[in-house]
Amino acid sequence: MRKQDLIRMITCVALAAVSMMIPTLAAAQAPVPSAAAPVPPPQMPPSLVPALVVDLMTVEGSAALGAQWRTMEAKIVEGPPIANAMPGYKTSYDIEPHAGERGFDDSAWPMIGAKGLADRRGGGKVSFLWYRATLTIPAKIGDFDTAGATAVFTAYVDDYAEVWVNGQIPRRAGYPSPATIQGFNMPNRVVLADALKPGEKFQVAVFAINGPISVAPMNFVWFREAKIEFYR
Repeated sequence: MRKQDLIRMITCVALAAVSMMIPTLAAAQAPVPSAAAPVPPPQMPPSLVPALVVDLMTVEGSAALGAQWRTMEAKIVEGPPIANAMPGYKTSYDIEPHAGERGFDDSAWPMIGAKGLADRRGGGKVSFLWYRATLTIPAKIGDFDTAGATAVFTAYVDDYAEVWVNGQIPRRAGYPSPATIQGFNMPNRVVLADALKPGEKFQVAVFAINGPISVAPMNFVWFREAKIEFYR
C-alpha cells in the first residue's frame, strides 16, 4: 500500500469516528431537563393583629360574606382494598361523601343558620360531619375595603378539623399544614388569598371529627369558632 493511500485511509477512519462522536457530545452538553418545580408548602397565616374580624357564627357575619351553611353526616364505608395490598386484606374503608371536592353538589343537604354551627351534632363516639358554605368577598365590609387584603379562614372545631378550599386541602408532608388536623381542640387557620379581589368566591368545606378517635368519646361535634380575619 502506498504511503498516500495509507494516509487517506487513516483520515477517513478518523473523520468517521469524529462524526459518530458529535451526537454523543451534543447529547452530553445538552441542558438536562430540570426537575419539576417543588410544590410550595401551604401558606402560613399571619400572626399579626387583624385589621378586621368577621364572626361567621353570627347572622350578621355570615350575611356579610353571603354564607349559607349546609351540613351532613359522613360515614365510614367498606370497599375493596387498593392495588398491591398485602395478602389477607379483603376490604378497605373510605369516607362517604367526599364533600371537599370541587363541584360537589350539596343542594339536598339541610341548611343551618350561622348560630347553628355551635349546635352539638352527630351521634357521639366516632362520628364525622361535613360543613359547607361559599364565601363571597364584598368590596367593603363596613368601612373596610377588602381589595388587596389577606383573608384567613379559622375553623375551630371540637375536636378535630380538616379544611378544604375550592376543592383542595392545602398540605405538604414535613411542613406545617394549617388545613389538616392541628391537634386536640386547636383552630385551623387557612389563608384563602393574600391579595383579595372584590367578588372573589371561596367554597369552604370543613370535615369535622369527634375525638380522640381511639377513645370513642361520649360527646359531639360542634364549632367553637368560625371567622374570617382580614390583614393589611
